[in-house]
Amino acid sequence: MNQNVTKGIVLSRTDFGEADRIITVLTPEAGKLRLMAKGVRKIKSKLAGGIELFSVSDLTYISGRGDIGTLISSRLDRHFGRITQNIDRVQLGYQLIKLLNKVTEDRVENEYFNLLEQAFEGLDDDSIGLDLIVSWFEASLLSLSGHKPNLTYDLAGNQLEQTEKYNFDIDDMTFVRHDQGSFKSNDIKLLRLIFSNNSLSNLNKIETTSISLNLSRNLIRTMVETYIT
Repeated sequence: MNQNVTKGIVLSRTDFGEADRIITVLTPEAGKLRLMAKGVRKIKSKLAGGIELFSVSDLTYISGRGDIGTLISSRLDRHFGRITQNIDRVQLGYQLIKLLNKVTEDRVENEYFNLLEQAFEGLDDDSIGLDLIVSWFEASLLSLSGHKPNLTYDLAGNQLEQTEKYNFDIDDMTFVRHDQGSFKSNDIKLLRLIFSNNSLSNLNKIETTSISLNLSRNLIRTMVETYIT
């Protein structure tokens, strides 16, 4: 049997039998894999330390005849240990993993692996706020799935202007000019930055108001609920 070597991020773990566990891992090359980790729940297991959550691991496995392969060896390549020191960051980490696992098929592009690794980097950095992390993560999922909003022109085809106010049409994923609109130029500017493939560390350097971040956060959540969950 041919052995395969890959980087992997654990998405889920399910106990099987007395000592085994089936893990779902996200990889750069092969998308999502389901692997049987035999004996991993035993105290002296050599596999357990290499498949920690919030980590990137070096994995060696054998492909199975069905949907589940067999994990042969595992070694931590990078562990984001500071996440586990803060319960709020742990909970958000679980949410992001669960969301990505839910919205992706088995064969996914390596951009999803890179996205989750970058999310772990952000969660591992106490200076980056949780609202910014989740907004950036969900915006990235929307862009990868082909549901990026139009942040340049309004519904009438006119370029968005700094002096105008707007509401957002979720069906057309476009802003609509309105005298009593909720979104102003600074709010739209922040959305553009979030959707522009900026890294979390760069976004964290940008000064913004809590109002703009809350508006962006709520709008992005509505997009996600409408189009990808």
